[in-house]
Amino acid sequence: MSQPVTTSPTKAPEPVKPVGNAVDVRKVKWSKAKPVDKNRKVQLTWWSGVAPCTVLDRVKVKETDKTVTITLYEGRSPKARNVSCIMIAIEKTTTVTLKKALGKRKIVNGAE
Repeated sequence: MSQPVTTSPTKAPEPVKPVGNAVDVRKVKWSKAKPVDKNRKVQLTWWSGVAPCTVLDRVKVKETDKTVTITLYEGRSPKARNVSCIMIAIEKTTTVTLKKALGKRKIVNGAE
């Protein structure tokens, strides 16, 4: 008789807020964008490294009549000097507020 397959419970993405002072900043692709709060906000999810070696620096949102382009920027915290960083991927999430409700506009990844 075969053994049942067990899986570890899925961990929810770690909520993060932009720090605004990261160094070596670069664009990062998000993997999911979900409208929330009556389409006034967008919850983004992406894979990243651990803090302080990888932190969310800022989120840029550009809105037009047809699209909402959202770009994530990550870098390392200035506090990460002389810190050993483990190479592990963790899922992170942040939520941005739009100027007006999403409506029928398309969400575009600014890092692609």
